[in-house]
This record gives sequence, C-alpha cells and structure tokens, in this order.
Amino acid sequence: MGLRPHFFYINNSMTELNALARQPETIDYSAPSQYRFSILQLPKVQFFTTACNIPGISMGEAVFATPYKNINVLPDKITFDNLEITFLVDEKLENYQELHNWITAIGFPEDRAEFKAFRKANSDRRPDSISKYDAKSDSPKPRTPDSAMYSDATLTILTNKNNPILNVLFSNVYPVSLSGLNYTNDASDTQYLSAQATFQYQLYKFQSLG
Repeated sequence: MGLRPHFFYINNSMTELNALARQPETIDYSAPSQYRFSILQLPKVQFFTTACNIPGISMGEAVFATPYKNINVLPDKITFDNLEITFLVDEKLENYQELHNWITAIGFPEDRAEFKAFRKANSDRRPDSISKYDAKSDSPKPRTPDSAMYSDATLTILTNKNNPILNVLFSNVYPVSLSGLNYTNDASDTQYLSAQATFQYQLYKFQSLG
C-alpha cells in the first residue's frame, strides 16, 4: 500500500513529460494569402492565380456483415476532392485560352488531330512524354506517351515572412472544367474578369521545406 502513492507520482510525472514533449514548436497560424501556385502546363495562368485550395480527402465505408449488428472495418479506398483555382484573365485572354486549348485537346470536339497536335506541341514540358526513337533502328516508331496531356502542379505554402515552408505536390493534373466569362456595361466600378478552373489529378503529397 505504501508504494502506490510513489508509483502514482512517478507515472504522473512521466505523463507530464510526454505532454511537454508533444507541445507544438510554433504557434503561428497559416494565413490564406500566403501561398504560391505553379503548374507546368499553364505558365500564363499561374502568374494571375488569386485563389487555390488544398483538396479534402475522404474514405468510404467498409462493413463486415454479421447476423446481428454490422461491424464497421477499415476501408481501403481514398477519394480526393478536386483541385480548384481562380485566376484573373489578362486583356488578350491568353491565360484563358491556355486552359481552353488544353480542355479542347483532351476532348477533341472537331477532330482527333486536336489531341495529337496538343500532345506533340507540349511533349517537351514533360520529359517522360518524349518518344525514344533510334533513327538507325528498323523497329517502328513507338507511340508517343499521353503524359504530355497531363501536368504537375505545386502549391507552396509561405510563412508570415514570405518564406516557403511547405510544398503540396500534385501529380498528373488535368482540367475538367473552365468557367465562362461574362461581359457587361452595368458595372459602375472597374471590375476585372476572373475565371475558375477545376482539375483532377492522381494524388497529392506534402513536402516539407523547413
């Protein structure tokens, strides 16, 4: 009986030490304006980007059926939300056309050659999209990989002093929607046009820079 208070004291001290070791090293908060967004396929879009998100992730349900109550078990499928950006449209609509042309090439609404032309024009932006072909070989030229139709994107999180601290790396990004542009004479003040683009991707990972 006499050892119990002493044991309780030691155990309580260990709990306090563990709690102190788990304290956060920084208490600065993340500001929504402290970021940079870049996407290899759209150099004219990334400069005008005004909003971007880190997509949410979720898991479905997996249920083990029993004659009584169904038991929830760990699922094995992750669903990633879409990557969404907002960007200001330049006067010549060059950045808007970059995205428009990318989507058009994927869907080729007029001719299949649109897909091929875009893939060929952008193959130098992805090293893995260039076909390796030996002109001296008699083997037929291999098909150009479709990786030129994708892009990689990076969302860089900045500290309050504008120092990069974290990268969010998106792999195999491709656009799925682009909003329209509405022109009007009713605006009393100068309001510049902006557009929203939605992307899907294979996955994203975090890369610490600190």
